[in-house]
Amino acid sequence: MNMELAGKTVLVTGASKGIGLAVAKGFAAEGCNLHLTSRTEAELQAAKGIIEQAHDVKVSIHPLDLAKPGAAEALRAAAGEIEILVNNAGAIPAGTVAAVDESRWREAWDLKVFGYINMTRLYLDAMSTRGHGVIVNVTGTAGENPRANYVAGSAGNAALMAFSKAIGGSSVDNGVRVLAVNPGPVDTDRIRTMLKTWAEEEFGDPERWPELTKKYPMGRAAKPEECADLVVFAASARASYISGVVLTIDGGAGARP
Repeated sequence: MNMELAGKTVLVTGASKGIGLAVAKGFAAEGCNLHLTSRTEAELQAAKGIIEQAHDVKVSIHPLDLAKPGAAEALRAAAGEIEILVNNAGAIPAGTVAAVDESRWREAWDLKVFGYINMTRLYLDAMSTRGHGVIVNVTGTAGENPRANYVAGSAGNAALMAFSKAIGGSSVDNGVRVLAVNPGPVDTDRIRTMLKTWAEEEFGDPERWPELTKKYPMGRAAKPEECADLVVFAASARASYISGVVLTIDGGAGARP
């Protein structure tokens, strides 16, 4: 299947590891040039080396913290014009409303929720003026199935789902598609940290976290590459009539009794 992505320029936030790195590799395999950002320069340099060794594409890196004032504008100025934006940066902590205090809640939302909103605001106008572009927001299924022990993430993801639908429903009038991809549990460092928190709550022992994965469909979390494949497809010409929706990849967990 020809995705018609070769030669396009893609900006991926949170791109140094996990889903973001898998997404960057997926676009590179399709012949896209990349702008990658995350907080850690060393990890970005490593990602750049891996991708450029495997694919004949240009990779530019931008180490910065999108939670900081002015960071999104600085990234926009450095990356310039792009065809595709993938908002992926952010890790909201697990915990109940009593366990996640205001400072941790605000810090997490500044990066993920407001980070996505700010990046969309900065690029949507330019894409609309040009008459084409795609924005994919990687959110999470806690927004669909909220959990009391992940309340900050559940509320944040629900907000980003609504944001993606609201923008994507009208952006197509100017040739721009906006949508969300909702991963369920994905085998990344982040999910292992969350599972350890929940294992501590349930068993009193964070090292028993592997036991919690047994309840997942197929007895495992998704692979980052499986999520990346959906993001790449969603941004491609093969998905040209998809906007203002949330595409869920959870192995059927949301449909289980």
